[in-house]
Amino acid sequence: MNDVFDIAVVGAGPAGSVAAVLLARAGRRVVLLDMATFPRRKVCGCCLNGLALSALTAAGLGDLPHSLGAIPLDRVKLAANGRTATVRLPVGVALSREVMDAALVNEAVRAGATVRTGVKVKLGDLGPDGWTLSAGDETLRATVVIDATGLNGQLTSTDSSVSVGSRIGAGTVIDGPASYPSGVIHMATGGGGYVGLVRIEDGRLDVAAAFDPVFVRTAGGLGHAAEQVVKRSGLPSLPKLADADWKGTPPLTRTPRAVAGRRWFAIGDATGYVEPFTGEGMAWALAAAVAVAPVALRAVDHWTERHAGEWAATHGRVVTRRQSVCRVAARALRSPGLCAAVVRGLTVLPALAVPVVRSLNQPFPGGS
Repeated sequence: MNDVFDIAVVGAGPAGSVAAVLLARAGRRVVLLDMATFPRRKVCGCCLNGLALSALTAAGLGDLPHSLGAIPLDRVKLAANGRTATVRLPVGVALSREVMDAALVNEAVRAGATVRTGVKVKLGDLGPDGWTLSAGDETLRATVVIDATGLNGQLTSTDSSVSVGSRIGAGTVIDGPASYPSGVIHMATGGGGYVGLVRIEDGRLDVAAAFDPVFVRTAGGLGHAAEQVVKRSGLPSLPKLADADWKGTPPLTRTPRAVAGRRWFAIGDATGYVEPFTGEGMAWALAAAVAVAPVALRAVDHWTERHAGEWAATHGRVVTRRQSVCRVAARALRSPGLCAAVVRGLTVLPALAVPVVRSLNQPFPGGS
């Protein structure tokens, strides 16, 4: 007999796990599925900004990052063409995805969700009462499906279009020198991309980057590209950066055909992506997870086609509008001259960054 659930959440990253927590707490039969096993490594800057932290608070998980040893962040150090400028942050923490993702999956279990990892998931047929899904050797049924499968996700076939000139993501973790202190997001910017570096809870240095693909090929690989950007920016040298164990991503900037359809909703990176700057990607994912829960609950109780439109409008309000600042920042970061001018301006007048910082850290409605 097939296992029957109210909601199947596919993808156990932060978006999927938080959605599963909220839906299971509401008394629904929830299954959380992922092809990975946890803990797992992810390409990510590991930063949680004000929006991310307030979304966790709204989900009843506000104490989780601190209980896991997250490192408080109080400033960003921008570097371009040998010059640096410091921007103060009102709030933020750094926490590795290995630790955070595994903890959120455990929270889903505690909330009462069924969790199955290490299984490949495929969406099957849609019937009058919901979907069939294959999860490894099993067949499941769910009234509603939440697609949280990320950049690589093809679950709901939303046909994402990749933006022309989109950069690729890259990341690694290294034992960096003391010249990169805790509590600071170090941002190295250059013509071929940018590199962010931050201390995580175990003392290592998380390195996350976005590069032009042509620049990576010309430089001789992800590590060599990162080494060049850091060196040209003026940040302290990292001798072993080029030889570190790097992991890449598909093109980052993309737009899906839809974020919802009949008895399914997409959240997180499965809804499209914009190059982040200081933790915005995680913030958008967590905010979407909190926002989708009430819509999904109504859809389970009594599905109508209006629910797809409701989620599209809600997602636009909660996530898409907030991405506009990062779109502008991403364009600015592509110009070495403009980056250098911004750094020079911030050196003289740091208050110029206040509106941007305030916008990126605007709390989630209901958060704190």
